[in-house]
Amino acid sequence: MRPRERSETGEQDLFRSRLDQIIDMKHPLVTLGRTVDWGFLEQRFGEVYDDDPGRPPLPTRLMAGLSILKHTYDLSDEVLCERWVENPYYQHFCGEEFFQHRLVFDRSSLTRWRNRMGEERLAALIQESLSVAVRTEAIKPSELSRVIVDTTVQPKNVTFSPVPARKPRVRLPMRPARGRKVSPEAPPYQEL
Repeated sequence: MRPRERSETGEQDLFRSRLDQIIDMKHPLVTLGRTVDWGFLEQRFGEVYDDDPGRPPLPTRLMAGLSILKHTYDLSDEVLCERWVENPYYQHFCGEEFFQHRLVFDRSSLTRWRNRMGEERLAALIQESLSVAVRTEAIKPSELSRVIVDTTVQPKNVTFSPVPARKPRVRLPMRPARGRKVSPEAPPYQEL
């Protein structure tokens, strides 16, 4: 079963606050939410779902938006969920029309969604974020011709030769032994 996507109803609710009435519509997340091609992401991620009976999946904009926020602000799933409840800009970016006072999804849904999508579909998020960056002139297409990859955390195939054993150094006492004189040229350390 495909996710039921949300659409702006424009309805008023006496007991709930509309997000577009309480937030600054010039905020960067609001602007980014208008710029992202959510239809493209819904099409790419919708290919995974079957029309089997069962609980309908969460909306693609919600899950893709949470994934974008997670990686943009480098958040864990727990912190992301806490901030989503507190931050109306996060909720608006993820497609909510009214302010939510509690999570509308289970935190484990994030992990299940990422596993279901797989790497090639999550690459669509990168593709869309790069196209948004080009459209908003945050980066130039010429800057994408060369990519620098930080591989410091990648496992390396390096073998090290064994380090030769060093002789321990011992500090000799500076007082002379009985009947001997210490020469000033003598080093304070001696190899054993």
